[in-house]
Amino acid sequence: MPPVTLYTDGSCLGNPGPGGYAAVLVCGPHRKEISQGFSGTTNNRMEIMAVIAGLELLKQQSVVEIVTDSQYVHKAFTDGWLKNWIRKGWKTSTKQPVKNQDLWKRLAPLVEAHKVSWRWVRGHSGHPENERCDVLARTAAAGRNLPPDVQDA
Repeated sequence: MPPVTLYTDGSCLGNPGPGGYAAVLVCGPHRKEISQGFSGTTNNRMEIMAVIAGLELLKQQSVVEIVTDSQYVHKAFTDGWLKNWIRKGWKTSTKQPVKNQDLWKRLAPLVEAHKVSWRWVRGHSGHPENERCDVLARTAAAGRNLPPDVQDA
């Protein structure tokens, strides 16, 4: 299978407030765009959800480059934050509960199921796919009758 590039972004209109995520998957000549909005969420939750939603679309184990403008998501994997949180029983270095545990617990096995590499790009810097994700995420966040972001600790 050719490698997949997964571009992601999250947005929040107020933090917390209505938010949205977007993902663009590119595999050879194929391209798929997805987005979804939620009420009562945060930007960080939407950044994580974008990666989850993109990886959930893959039907088989793949080589995936994930491109994100979120330092939070990027460093959770590249700097070992997620492994440390798990090792410490979902506590931060200051012994506080890790935020967004429900999403991290959902994302971790998805990342493990694929051969993933991470690339951080500066947001709003003209990267075409990141800009497209930003438009999709903001549009989703501005939607009407958004479902609530149900958060489990």
